[in-house]
Amino acid sequence: MSAERPGIDAIREARERLDGVARVTPVYSSETLSRLAGRSVLLKAENLQRTGAFKIRGAYNTIAQLSEDERRAGVVAASAGNHGQAVAWAARQAEIAATIVVPEGAPMAKVEAARGYGARVEMVGDDFEESVAAARAFERDDGATFIHAFDDPRVVAGQGTLGLELVDALPPGPCTVVVPVGGGGLAAGIALALDALRPELRVVGVQAASCAPFAGRPPGGATIADGIAVKHPGELTRPILEDLLDDVVVVEDEEISQAIVLLLERVKLVVEGAGAAPVAAILAESIGGDGPVCAILAGGTIDATTMSSVIRYGLTASGRYLVVALLIPDRPGELARIVGTIASEHANILAIQHHREGRNISVLETEAELTLETRGEEHSQAVIRALADGGYTVRRLR
Repeated sequence: MSAERPGIDAIREARERLDGVARVTPVYSSETLSRLAGRSVLLKAENLQRTGAFKIRGAYNTIAQLSEDERRAGVVAASAGNHGQAVAWAARQAEIAATIVVPEGAPMAKVEAARGYGARVEMVGDDFEESVAAARAFERDDGATFIHAFDDPRVVAGQGTLGLELVDALPPGPCTVVVPVGGGGLAAGIALALDALRPELRVVGVQAASCAPFAGRPPGGATIADGIAVKHPGELTRPILEDLLDDVVVVEDEEISQAIVLLLERVKLVVEGAGAAPVAAILAESIGGDGPVCAILAGGTIDATTMSSVIRYGLTASGRYLVVALLIPDRPGELARIVGTIASEHANILAIQHHREGRNISVLETEAELTLETRGEEHSQAVIRALADGGYTVRRLR
């Protein structure tokens, strides 16, 4: 199939195919995020999309255009998770077989969802690129039709339908749309639609710092934003984004984790790492431009284990989890005095551990490690000062 970039007509045709299939997801304003960012912040809640992410748009649009021979052969896809779920769901609707290849470390929530939609799931490789190689091998050996996650004009056109919804939903005047960028299919589709219909809008891409090829950074380690951990953007999508993106910024995992917690706690939306990356960039004040800013919350498929870890990490990074080690005299009543000091500062004790062995301490001392819940960094500092004023040697661990 031609790798020519899709035009606005192809995106409009995709919207017709998706009518009654993909949800028109809402655009919310957030008073909390607007206050923190110092500008009006809007949220395109694509985490509420069918299968939990925007990917259903491109997957369904592609499968709907397969020939009869391609449908009989079944489909195969490589995915970090969301594209696999979408292909599995769309294949089930079309009553064709689907095989999904995911990295071995893919979130289990995404793996089980794809299986639940009836697909065969194979866990192969350490990253998306290795899964693509395995899926391509399956394509050659089994004759299945490969559905690329982003490097296909039908996929890009499908993702571009989200851009058409933004055209209808965003206020007139200047505005910046902030889009997570992995392989670039979503950002390319949105940028094509907005360039055709609202060229005055800025489009800014966001990548995770450990995997940011559009920002010129070599791939590093793992990232909480697994959905955009793509080392090599597509041959189709790269030139589109180079032409149409106004900027590309990067965010750290710590910033993404804090954004996930903030969205959960204050906006009441469950958003995965890739989906929270635009909010992280907005709060880091790295977006630029004038007027409102709209973050694309691209997906919400985060499993419970990851969410639990992210919440702990995010709360610790924001100063709301405080872990300290104290050297205290090893005598009765000392722990009660510490507890009283912490209570007087209105902090909550989550855990206490005593260490008498394996520490470089005197025979008459013990070390107590305390995990505390606080109201934030300022409160954490107040608790540390109160303990130090009580005569304890305080070492902050986190």
